[in-house]
Amino acid sequence: MGTGTFVKERSDRASRRREKVTAPTRSFDIPLLLIVIALLVVGLVMLYSASWDFSLGAYGNPMKMFERQVLWMILGVIGAFILSLIDYHHWRKLVVLAMAFTIILLISVLLLSEIRFNAKRSFIEGSVQPSELAKLVSIIYLAVWLFSKREHLKEIQLGLIPLGMILGIVGGLIYLQPDLSAAGTVLILGGLLFFLAGGDLKQIVLLMIVAIIGGWMVVRVSPTGAERVSDFLNGIKDPTQASYHVRRSFEAIVNGGIFGTGIGRGETKLLGLPVPPTDSIFAVIAEELGLVGSVTLIGLYAALVWRGMVIARRAPDMLGTLLASGMALWIGLEALINMSVMVGLMPFAGNALPFISAGGSNLVVSLASIGILLNISKQSGVKTETGNDWRSFGAVVDLRWRNRRRRVSRSRRS
Repeated sequence: MGTGTFVKERSDRASRRREKVTAPTRSFDIPLLLIVIALLVVGLVMLYSASWDFSLGAYGNPMKMFERQVLWMILGVIGAFILSLIDYHHWRKLVVLAMAFTIILLISVLLLSEIRFNAKRSFIEGSVQPSELAKLVSIIYLAVWLFSKREHLKEIQLGLIPLGMILGIVGGLIYLQPDLSAAGTVLILGGLLFFLAGGDLKQIVLLMIVAIIGGWMVVRVSPTGAERVSDFLNGIKDPTQASYHVRRSFEAIVNGGIFGTGIGRGETKLLGLPVPPTDSIFAVIAEELGLVGSVTLIGLYAALVWRGMVIARRAPDMLGTLLASGMALWIGLEALINMSVMVGLMPFAGNALPFISAGGSNLVVSLASIGILLNISKQSGVKTETGNDWRSFGAVVDLRWRNRRRRVSRSRRS
């Protein structure tokens, strides 16, 4: 065998290895799919247990809330399946229309919606909340916008100021409902995506300072916000002085112990725990499934965020990275806030527990985000026209520490 033939065979083998590495996987992320199925099953079981008495009193039918949740779940699964088949790059063309439609809904809910619990947030007996759609659309819009402006993010007039305007419009409309927790969630997600896109550190610090000052002003101006913060601080000093909601949640958690009272056997949901099918459903889970069930549920959410970050790291371009990380962090943030409130670690917020709490809007948009995540996972390894000009997400996972100059090896004298 000649030298030329040997070199040619080695070159062919190397080419085949490169093709194998860059070939698309053509399959969905199975672990993520199994995690979501597990959350949906737990959600249906616990929702039935938490809602039958509440639904009987509110609607005269103990199955009303459960049946409605099943219908919304079917709709959400169909939507997720459709979105999993749509190339996520098409959102670059559709996102402006989606954001315009969302803003119209946010304005409409202020003008036309019914007043429920001293707020104007929803249509159709509280099942449709535009603020939930706004969270999803904001993530998509910001991911597309940050991707298109990636070369100018360090310029404050092209980076931080437009970002603040986008978040200010959406967050302001949500705040007017009023829905402080949803508005805060949108702002937090915007800051996280700006960080992941490679925004300038000085701008990120400035954004944090402005957000803290803005949050403090909102709390001082809003009677609801001031009351919630006051109850939270009192509860930190003395749990017996916490809000009524949190005290009943503590009662449920103590009753549950390690292994719980059993599904359907919880008593706190019948004796004054506020809205057990929605905001307080984690307290019901803690009572009926105990510490073991609660930790298992937390583990499922942690696994979901982990799979989302894996998908983000393997995404073929920066747009896929931002979308996947935004979706995963959003679901994880919603779950963290809901559970933290129930154990008195945060001021009270109206965030739903994803895939678990009753409510069509949150369930449908959460499943929609999973559909987009699955589509991104399906395209792992696919080369794109922008595949060579985006910053590796591997540096983002460890908070970009590897990009610091002090990590670069330097010459030393012997």
